[in-house]
Order: sequence, then C-alpha cells, then structure tokens
Amino acid sequence: MNSTLFISLLLVGGGVLALVGCKTSRSGYESAPYSVVESDRPFELRDYPELTIVETPMSEKESDENVGFRKLFGYITGKNEGNKKIAMTTPVLISGGKSTMSFVMPSDFSTKSVPLPLDPALSIKKIPAGRFAVVRFSGGRSAAKESEKLAQLKSWIASKGLVAEGEPVCGYFDPPWTLAFLRRNEVMLRVEAKR
Repeated sequence: MNSTLFISLLLVGGGVLALVGCKTSRSGYESAPYSVVESDRPFELRDYPELTIVETPMSEKESDENVGFRKLFGYITGKNEGNKKIAMTTPVLISGGKSTMSFVMPSDFSTKSVPLPLDPALSIKKIPAGRFAVVRFSGGRSAAKESEKLAQLKSWIASKGLVAEGEPVCGYFDPPWTLAFLRRNEVMLRVEAKR
C-alpha cells in the first residue's frame, strides 16, 4: 500500500512540476507589446506599435521550420555584425503561407540599432504599426488547425463589420517542450481601424 501511495504522489508531483515549468517558460521572454481594443474570447482586436523583426525566407525544401528557426536563433546568439547577443522574444512569427519566419526584436532595439545579420538569407524589416484581429488557441501546430482558426477569425472580423488586409500571420509563444494543451498559439490579420 505504501509503495502505491508513493508512486501516486510521485506521479502527481511530477505532473504539477511539468505544468508549472511549461507555464513559466513563456514568462521569461519579452513579448511584442500591444494594447487590447476589444476582447471577445478567444478573439481580440489589438493595436500594435511598429515592430522591428529579423526575417528569413523558407523555401519548399525548407518547409521543416527548424531550418528557419536555427538561422534566426544563430543570429540572436551572435552570428551578426558585432557578435552581439540578443534576447529571445515571443512570439515567433510565420507568415506568407509559411514562406517566412521572423523573430521580433526586443523593445530596446530600433531598426538602426539592430546588428546586421552575417547570413545573407536574413533581413531586418519593420512591421508597420496597426490594428490586428487575433484568435488565440492551444494545442500542437498543424496546417489544418491554422486553417480552421483563420476561417473562424475571418468570420468574427466580418461579424464586427471590419475589413481584413494582407496575409495572415501565425504567432507561436512556447518552446517545443511545452505540453500541447498549454501552448499559446495565435492567428492574426491586420484590419482597417474604425474611424
């Protein structure tokens, strides 16, 4: 009886530690700033300031997003002019139908202060300030889930009388070891701001 109780307590304790570890791993990173204009869970309207990003294209051959992530991670760990270390931020952005992956630069960087990449595949860009409609969801990443959430987001945008602009952007906030049901994922679409 004692060994069964011990094993049960050990499993429960391990589960609690895993949950706490997954929840707090995201909190260690700066996130792209925004202000919430309207909340209708799981949807939000947000205003974002101009963001500076480092971006890499992903070809069909590089559809495994690990290739793009490794290039960007190399950049922030010192493979840049000046060998400058740059803090990781959230979310990792994937846009253009998975044709590009981007890291948002920390708020203390401007486009002028971001070191140039040594890898010619990387570029420094700006995302103009604007209003975005966003839907948040958990779970593992899949094209089917992203398509489903994009359709829901477009329906919500239409129900609010808003007009979407441009391509959707997917944002991923958690490291790969995070349990799927604890992950924070988002699909975003720029919308025309109401006057």
